[in-house]
Amino acid sequence: MEKSQTVGQIGIDESGKGDYFGPLVIAGVYVAREQEEQLRSAGVRDSKTLSDAKATMLAAQIRGLCPHTIVAIGPERYNSLYDSFKNLNRLLAWGHARAIENLLEKVSCDRVVADQFGDERFLKGALMEKGRTVALIQKPRAEEEVAVAAASILARAEFLRRLQELSSHCGVSLPKGAGEAVIVAGKVFVQRHGADALGQVAKLHFRTTSSVLGQQ
Repeated sequence: MEKSQTVGQIGIDESGKGDYFGPLVIAGVYVAREQEEQLRSAGVRDSKTLSDAKATMLAAQIRGLCPHTIVAIGPERYNSLYDSFKNLNRLLAWGHARAIENLLEKVSCDRVVADQFGDERFLKGALMEKGRTVALIQKPRAEEEVAVAAASILARAEFLRRLQELSSHCGVSLPKGAGEAVIVAGKVFVQRHGADALGQVAKLHFRTTSSVLGQQ
């Protein structure tokens, strides 16, 4: 398939990083210059400012308009990777680099914008390992860029979809976040499925795990 040659940029963002249950989802979106105003007019902005329903609706529009890619790391794979990397920022960099690599198979683009997390060398290093040289801009509040906002919406919608699938599969409503409701749900899950199964739905390195298992 011939790659798109229009001028624009790739935005990348993740969802689920702070959620005990569910996957880590990283999305990349290529936005051509002429599409930026169209996306803004549709209401595309940082997904943290949107309701779940609005994010899900906008995600469908973005998928129809823009080349995109999604890297979803389910809880079991996430726990395995975290054990390998021993560092969340390294894990994030690995996932971001993979998403960028996948999207560059679809489009020709030399500008990537991402939110700043940890040491920017992590992501640059991960990209170099994949043989990619692009202009990588990492900055606070990157969601102000419409391409990053679009990526944040795609990642959020996919996270919500997969969290609901996990809830249905295990028969326990798994809430977002890492607060008291999450601890209660975790205890219900362990009662039904056993402590050994917790890694199938949760990110085990969170301190929440100790609360769920009654270790604190």
